[in-house]
Parts: sequence; structure tokens; C-alpha cells
Amino acid sequence: MKSVIETFSDVITACLIEDSSRLVLALSGGLDSRVMLACLSHYQLQNPQLEVRAVHVHHGLSDNADHWLEQCKTWCEEARIPFYAEFANLDIHSKQSLEAQAREARYALLSQHLSKNDLLLTAQHADDQLETMLLALKRGSGPKGLAAMGVKSAFGEAVLVRPFLSLKREALEDFAKQQNLNWVEDESNQDTQFDRNFLRHRVIPALSRRWPEIQANAVRSAQLCFEQEQLLDKLLEQQYQSVLNADDSLNAESLCELSEAIRNRLLRRWFAQSGLPMPGKKQLGLIYREVINASQDANPKLIIGKVSVRRFQKSLFLVEQSKEASYWQSAIVIDTALELPKGLGLVEVSSHSDIGLLVRAPEQGEKVWIQFNPGGLTAHPDERSGSRKLKKLFQEYQIPPWKRSQTPILMYNEEVVAVGDSFVCRGYAGSSHRFYWKKHN
Repeated sequence: MKSVIETFSDVITACLIEDSSRLVLALSGGLDSRVMLACLSHYQLQNPQLEVRAVHVHHGLSDNADHWLEQCKTWCEEARIPFYAEFANLDIHSKQSLEAQAREARYALLSQHLSKNDLLLTAQHADDQLETMLLALKRGSGPKGLAAMGVKSAFGEAVLVRPFLSLKREALEDFAKQQNLNWVEDESNQDTQFDRNFLRHRVIPALSRRWPEIQANAVRSAQLCFEQEQLLDKLLEQQYQSVLNADDSLNAESLCELSEAIRNRLLRRWFAQSGLPMPGKKQLGLIYREVINASQDANPKLIIGKVSVRRFQKSLFLVEQSKEASYWQSAIVIDTALELPKGLGLVEVSSHSDIGLLVRAPEQGEKVWIQFNPGGLTAHPDERSGSRKLKKLFQEYQIPPWKRSQTPILMYNEEVVAVGDSFVCRGYAGSSHRFYWKKHN
């Protein structure tokens, strides 16, 4: 049977993409990551060309959080591993649970230490895998959920690696005792009101006594589910590409022609490829009934988590919430880029650019500014024979409803000069300047 250090080393060596990859350990200070710190120190001695570091995220949720940080720093100094501390800002008034906020904040802060092909090391083990599978069963998850955690998975442009996934917690405890390692105990881990703690303290010990190999079998079952998921994705790749449009929307009419099982599978994949949690069976049914099958003249919208599913011109779109910027406005200086709110990009009125809409130079004394879409604005596109309300023009230029309040409008004094990247108004076309909107996504 492989030792803890051998298991760690074999997994890391198999996952390394190139010698320049950095190894970043997520160090909480608990037993699992404390053992991994010792393994990382040993691995670095054998591979001195590799850059390594440990990152501790201070969540501020425990009175002992400062002590944990200092302990982690001390252990890293002893192991000669560079130590970094990050501080999470959590909102106790948020509707989102503190546990979920902490998890999101932790991964966001860890990602700041990662570049392409780096490895993020986390210390989940076989008992954690069993817990994750049991929680997935409780939720009624399918094969994707039962696949639980993989040894290796994508993490942005980096790779998330779990070297201990084949090891039981008992093996890590034995190693820590043999090496005289100390670790911190998070008091919240004893609270069995939390589902995972309930499984850890009351359910899994009983299962392990009855079936000592249950953790190893859970790891194997998760791997089989993962392989089935990969196979399904491969088999449905051509079908997925046939319903996927160039702008990453989905063809609603084509989805209607598919069986419910295949349609749901493709919708889940669509969410996953956008980096979003996958919708459940009930939500998938709502997407089909209330968005895809809404009447032709409807403007359907279904909110799922942080996005809404919208339909426009027979296509489905995933739209981020809270990007509306209707009441924002700002002066803009010629030849100086202006950052728009809500991550909507940059705009510039440039005298030297060769991209963007051609507009005339502002006259002396004209106020040059940017706004979005307050109600009542009227515009007269240069190539058309009359002015119309912007609402009507947005429809004619086939701008989706949710993008209308996100489209910057160039103004000279109180007159509309240009709208986004769609049109220039009568009387403002020119050849000396360009209005350019650089979108961030």
C-alpha cells in the first residue's frame, strides 16, 4: 500500500503540465491541508525547480481565525514554503448562506495566485468524497452529481488537483501522528446541524464499521459516474454543436425537436460551459414550458440563480442579472477612453481610431457625454427618413430587450449622436472622429 507521501507525489507528477507550473496549496490549517503542507515540502525538496506557495484564506467567521492564520504562517516558515494570507469580506445580511459565500470568496482569492497550467492543491480525501456522494443522493442528483469530485479538474486556466482523494482520513491522522504534526480544529466542524458534519460524525463512522471499504468503493463509483458523463458528452457533442449558435445562444426551435432527456442534457451542458451551476429537473421543465414554448410575441424571462434565461428571435440566452445601467451618465473627453459601469466595457470618441462609428467632431461649447436608456429618448438614424422612439429603433435594429439598458448613447448637448455600435444620427455623421464601444465580453 502506498504511503501518504508516495500517493501525493504520484498524483502531482501525473498532473504537472510543465516544469514551470506553480503549485499553490489551499492551506486552512486543518488536519488534511496540514498533512498536505508536509507532503508539499517533501516534494519541493525532490523537485527544487518548481515554485510552490501556500495560501490561507481568513474568513473572519471564528474568534480563532487570527490564531489559525498565525499557525499556518509558522508552519510554512518551518517548512520553508512561501506563505500568503488573503482576507474574505462576507455579508452577514446576504440571502446567500455564509458557507456558500465563504466557498465562493475562497476560490476567488485563491485564483489570484494562479496562472495558466498552475496546480491548485486541495486536501479532500476519500471520506469527503463519500460525504459529497451522500449529499448528492439526498438532493436526488444524477450521474453528474454522483461523480462528485475528480482527482483533477479545470480551474480557469489552471488545474485543481486533489491528491488525497484515494486516502481515508484515518491514513492522514496516522501520518500526522507519526510526523508529530499539529493542526487546528474548526469548532464549527463539530456542529451536526450542518448536513456534512452530520454525515461525518454520525453516519459515515457507522457505515465504515459495517463496510470498511465503503470510502474506496465510493471513490470508484464516483469515477465510473465521471467516465459515463464524459462518454455522454462525447456522444452528444455533434448534437450540442447543432443547437449552439455562434454567439453561444441556443436554437430554441431545434431544442423543441429533441427528446426531453437529450434537451435537458444539452441545457445542463450549456449552463456548465458558462461556468454556472446546473439547473435541476424542475428548473429545466420551467425553461421548456415558460421560455422555449412561450407565445411568439412574449418576452419570456426565467431567473435561475444569478442569471436569467431569455428568448429572443427563436434563440435562448443566458443573461447576467444586475447589469442595468439606465441612470448612469458621464462626461467624456475626446481621445480618452471612458470606463462604463457594471463591466459594460469602454467607450471613446477618437480623432485617430480606424474602428467605430464615424461621427463629426463636437463644436466648441458642445457638451459631450454618455448616458444609457432613460425612457422617452428619440433618435433619427442617418440612413432613415424620420425620427422614432429609441424603444422602436432598438426593436428595428434587433437589439435584445436586456441589452437596451446596457447600450451606451453618445450625446452632444441634449441630442442623440450615436447609439452603441448600431447607428449614427442625422446631422452627426462625419469623417474626422469615431465613436467606439469596446465590450468586455
